[in-house]
Amino acid sequence: MNIKSHFTFNKQQRSGILLLLLLIIALLCVYWYMDFSSSADRSDENTLDTSSEEIVSIQKELDSLRIVEIENRKPKKYPFNPNFITDYKGYALGMSNEEIDRLLQFRKEGKWINSIADFKQVTGVSDSLLNEISPYFKFPDWVTNPKPKAASTDYQAEKGFVEKSFTQKTDLNKATQEQLQQVSGIGEALSKRVVSYREKLGGFSNDFQLYEVYGLNDEVVQRALNIFTVKTPKEINKINVNYASASDISTIPGISFEMAKKIWEFRVLREEIGSIQELGKIEGMTERKLQLIQLYLSID
Repeated sequence: MNIKSHFTFNKQQRSGILLLLLLIIALLCVYWYMDFSSSADRSDENTLDTSSEEIVSIQKELDSLRIVEIENRKPKKYPFNPNFITDYKGYALGMSNEEIDRLLQFRKEGKWINSIADFKQVTGVSDSLLNEISPYFKFPDWVTNPKPKAASTDYQAEKGFVEKSFTQKTDLNKATQEQLQQVSGIGEALSKRVVSYREKLGGFSNDFQLYEVYGLNDEVVQRALNIFTVKTPKEINKINVNYASASDISTIPGISFEMAKKIWEFRVLREEIGSIQELGKIEGMTERKLQLIQLYLSID
């Protein structure tokens, strides 16, 4: 075996080997004589100190913002009448199936829950859940604090009163300001207000709408309706209360958006209204206002 041939190099190979040796020697010198400790120290200095007061303060702020965001994402609770809790509503509130069934059975018997104590007794919910949801209970006045109806003035007992027949009365939709001023209690300003309200409606549809004219008290309206009545009523396209939004209901003359929202919430809680008369249970709903909205709402 010719070993000598393995150690025979030409000029270029010898130059390459020499360059490689010089490079190795240079790297060894750098390794042995260069101080790397300063670089390590600088690396440590650049490391983020998470225990500093500034970092801790920022972390606390981020945590608080995270908690606020979590709370904002939770379903919001609004005041509601516990008499009209549905299966889904009860589940969302955290009630068990048994507690919901007890409530629904109680309501099927035609009974009403009039207080927080009644709700606890009927459903058997835990005190912790009751403390969480009871602040949102909203009982209408007709349940918790029924008020006697105010006695109306019997204007028919006035001296010299004679009730006119329908044919004897003047059409309220055609009455002039001068004719309206014939009624005791209606002057120039109020007669003008009646005509302006009539124009706003596009014509009266029912005598009850006269009660909505600002400044006319009941006695004056009753005297006026003995002289005037609606003989050419304006046709009204009724709104189905079971499908109407709060905005739709608020378009009814004399109904504020707040009352429209109460009507909408009442219908949503009961899922469906079977009779317009049921709306009389809404807080703030007067008998006269109920008669008025019956002109504009239907259940068909």
